Amino acid sequence: MTTKRSFGSDSEQLAAHYLQNKGYQILGMNWRCKIGELDIIAKDGDQIVFIEVRSRHTNSTEAAFESIIPRKQSKLIKLAYHYLEAHDLSDADWRIDVIAIAVPGSGEYLIDHAENALEW
Repeated sequence: MTTKRSFGSDSEQLAAHYLQNKGYQILGMNWRCKIGELDIIAKDGDQIVFIEVRSRHTNSTEAAFESIIPRKQSKLIKLAYHYLEAHDLSDADWRIDVIAIAVPGSGEYLIDHAENALEW
């Protein structure tokens, strides 16, 4: 049995591998500051992408996407601005994506990627 922390870490590694296969360059993972943590920071072409990874033991990715409530959306935006300021990237083009991972009882994972997710 895996712990919640190891399940989350495994999901983030899976998401990073997925992004690399799509041509993204991973700039960092688990970046922390006083207001929280960004799961993955990547580059897609010239755009910086902040990726929130959500995973659930279920048959679809719907619940993972639904967990990005307005309060979480606001926090992700604040974290993105904080990262950009801390790295002197205030003028950079950026977006926030969400990767949802579902692991059904069969163990075969499902992965969905919503680009520019806060524009839903």
